Amino acid sequence: MIHTASQTSSGIPPKAVLHETFEDRLNRWRFTYWPDHMLGELLAKRWMETAIPVAVLFMVALALSQILPNFFGPTNLADTGRQAGEIGFIVLGMALVMIVGGIDLSVGSMFALTNFCALYCMHLLKLPVAAAVAITVIFGALLGAVNGVLIGYFRLRAFLTTLITLIVYRALYDILTTEYATAIAGSMPDSATWDFVGAGAWIGVPTVVWVYAAVAIFGHIFITRLRAGWHITAIGGSRRSAYNTGIAVRKTVASCYVASGVLTALGGVFFASRLSTAGGDIGVGLEVTVLTAAVLGGISLGGGKGSVAKALVGTLIVLLIVNGLTSTGLDGGYNRMVLAAILLLAAVVDIRWLKNKHRIVNKVYVSPTYHGMPPAPSCDPKAGTEWALNDKLRPARPIGLGRIEGPEDVILDRNDHLYAGSRHGDIIRFLAPDYEEMEIFAHIGGTPLGMAFDREDNLYVCIGGMGLYMVTPDREVVKITDETNRNFKSINDDSRLRLADDLDITDDGLIFFSEATVRYEMHEWATDGLEARGNGRIICYNTNTKKTHTVIDNLIFPNGVCIASDGQSFLFAETWGCTVKRHWYQGPKAGTTEIVLDNLPGFPDNINNSSDGHYWMSLVGMRCPAMDLAWKMPSFRRRMAKQVPRDEWLFPNINTGCVLKFSETGEILETMWDLGGENHPMITSMREHRGHLYLGGIMNNRIGRLKLEGVDPNWAQYEWRWAKAAKNTKDAA
Repeated sequence: MIHTASQTSSGIPPKAVLHETFEDRLNRWRFTYWPDHMLGELLAKRWMETAIPVAVLFMVALALSQILPNFFGPTNLADTGRQAGEIGFIVLGMALVMIVGGIDLSVGSMFALTNFCALYCMHLLKLPVAAAVAITVIFGALLGAVNGVLIGYFRLRAFLTTLITLIVYRALYDILTTEYATAIAGSMPDSATWDFVGAGAWIGVPTVVWVYAAVAIFGHIFITRLRAGWHITAIGGSRRSAYNTGIAVRKTVASCYVASGVLTALGGVFFASRLSTAGGDIGVGLEVTVLTAAVLGGISLGGGKGSVAKALVGTLIVLLIVNGLTSTGLDGGYNRMVLAAILLLAAVVDIRWLKNKHRIVNKVYVSPTYHGMPPAPSCDPKAGTEWALNDKLRPARPIGLGRIEGPEDVILDRNDHLYAGSRHGDIIRFLAPDYEEMEIFAHIGGTPLGMAFDREDNLYVCIGGMGLYMVTPDREVVKITDETNRNFKSINDDSRLRLADDLDITDDGLIFFSEATVRYEMHEWATDGLEARGNGRIICYNTNTKKTHTVIDNLIFPNGVCIASDGQSFLFAETWGCTVKRHWYQGPKAGTTEIVLDNLPGFPDNINNSSDGHYWMSLVGMRCPAMDLAWKMPSFRRRMAKQVPRDEWLFPNINTGCVLKFSETGEILETMWDLGGENHPMITSMREHRGHLYLGGIMNNRIGRLKLEGVDPNWAQYEWRWAKAAKNTKDAA
């Protein structure tokens, strides 16, 4: 059997051939069809932190349904719902405090006091329900404010402070119950509204569940969509950084403790209306239950991470466990021991996972696949091949030497001014005719990569990590698109553009641009090379409809897009695939792709037109036997990614390159090298303009300018392109 890597990724018939062994074939099948990469993508998802507690919840529920008959009967479900709502309010308050980076051990005592307050107002003072609830909530806010002021403004330790208030509040509750418990028990309020609050239901769902749902929905919106919620998360992530960005840290922290008191008071109101008791054991050990629920649901003890959904799931898990243990006949002491053990285990998992998550995910996220290629053609000058090394790039003179960093692509306008991106996020313009004077044409951010002019001299730029942008002649920066249609077969949300890197524009306003990888960010491009998986795609933005869609996917680091001479297709390079392909987007062959160049000795990058109707292309680096062999050994690369520090991984070589000219039929017409890399050690782009070839390199500190012999001295790429388009339009009319 014969195949190439391009056949593996896209099914296109190959030119060069590779003779596979049986072991190679097994490797290819195993690493192509077994979705190893999905595990890392799943673990990297934020919702996985909620999915794991949800799975635990289902397992607990399933176990209890098998052990205890009728555990999930209608009556039990209603009782569980009421308890879940009451405890759930307190867990929400605890979650808020933990997200901001604190802890509240006094919730059990606050719950007891607010329960007493509600009973005192209803049983002894005979207040209306609305007034009793309002007074209880205000009382809870005041109790929480004591913690908030001490911790937020006086900056006392949360653990010690709330431990002290736990003791103080419990002592106060004991004094009050000794005085008033008998009177409360002997005076029951005659209020249908109060009874409805505690034991009522609407369409079969307890009142407390409806109120909890409303509060939980608001809490979710607050934390995830409102600025105040973002501030809370930011403070929990890094209090110093939050302070330095201007967030009112002390006020926000104090407010979270006040909110915790309010939510605890709501739980106390519903508990009081349901049971109407002020017993001495109310709230005892509740802080353990609530803290266990929060941690078990996935609220981080380290702060900065948490959600309402996690708090809800944790509440249900703990409540089911407690009720299950109670149904088996165990008393409260055993329940608290079990909860304490669960809390200890959950805390250990939380701390270890928080500390090692990034390292663990990295080890399983990188998922190399089989990528076999035939032996690279020889570049030895004595070999007599079209790839023979030479010194044709040596005469190129530098432009902006030491004044520009990382000019990945270069382009010239109709006034002969030279443009290039820099790693600082600027578009630099060198002014004609001598290109000595330079200026920042626009600050665009990110890493500017491929560039192209349209008919109106708008400069379109692919920005690594940001998407497709446009700079008008007046230097206004406009975002064009930073997303495309979602592929629902992908676990990763691939609608966001991670690494848009080159583009070209058709006569009728279609912008085709490449996105090198959907799995890695700009700074991780080399990891994509190690993985050698079909993570890239070609995307089309229609300037007429303002819509974006994916044209081709499963490409191995696509790059170098160039509209072909027929106006119905475009050429593009697959960098790690060492191939150049042609795709028809319209005409009789629309939707088909074929190989133009295969088994290149290096890694192709940008492609542009030449004045004689052919194409220029750069090789950003050269293949080496070690990397070619490693690409055929995915298990070796997987072990390397797990066991070897990242800076010692085997990556594709990009420190040597060349420029070549080729035809649409795949004939190599010319190659240009710089032996020893003395002038231009690596080349990512080139642009022919008025008799010269301009060279860019993402790791260079200069732009090269080489005079070409025997070419049209007046030819300019986009001036020629748009003049040709206008002529075609006139002829068609």
